[in-house]
Amino acid sequence: MNEISVIISRLSESFLLNCRLFALTLVFSLPLGLLISFGTMSRFRPLRWLLRTIVWMVRGTPLMLQLMIIFYGPGLLNMSFTWPSGATGRFVAATVAFVINYACYFSEIFRGGIESVPKGQYEAGQVLGMTKVQIFFKVTLLQVVKRILPPVGNEVITLVKDTSLSRIIANKEIIMMAGEYSSKGLIWPLFGTGIYFLVFVGALTLLLDWLEKKMGYFRV
Repeated sequence: MNEISVIISRLSESFLLNCRLFALTLVFSLPLGLLISFGTMSRFRPLRWLLRTIVWMVRGTPLMLQLMIIFYGPGLLNMSFTWPSGATGRFVAATVAFVINYACYFSEIFRGGIESVPKGQYEAGQVLGMTKVQIFFKVTLLQVVKRILPPVGNEVITLVKDTSLSRIIANKEIIMMAGEYSSKGLIWPLFGTGIYFLVFVGALTLLLDWLEKKMGYFRV
């Protein structure tokens, strides 16, 4: 019984890494994705095509490959920049890779949401003497949030599970920890990791459903 409690405790500690990676990715990728979406809609053609090319490359290659390139790339290319040593460096590299990856996905969702708002509403705001910034924040933003909430919710739930990919660069997240026990003949910790993800995703699903209901006053 004592051994079981020790294993559960170690799995829980490892799952905190998944949670930290999840939280930091959301905090940085959502605003970055919004900025990228503005760039992909820019009238300045070189910027628009540069960002669209980057988004295409990121969305078209596996996240696992991006993790390896970002973590091992500086060393393989003999760059002066290096990641911090030890677990800190591996976690920072994983966070950077996840933020870039998810920002590109979110940018396409944001772009679709913004472009789906009828142009007549922009024109009406201009007639009322509103600036572009005022139109975006007072007319467009809440409607965009309502429209993009379901696809963003899907990406958020996918992110929870994708955090386990960080083990490819030796981040000791929960599945990697469980794998160490399975190599010793204990298989239940590996299956037990599913409970952690199911509970976390279940809580997120309830939160997202609540947010959709709160935004229900916008009929789009």
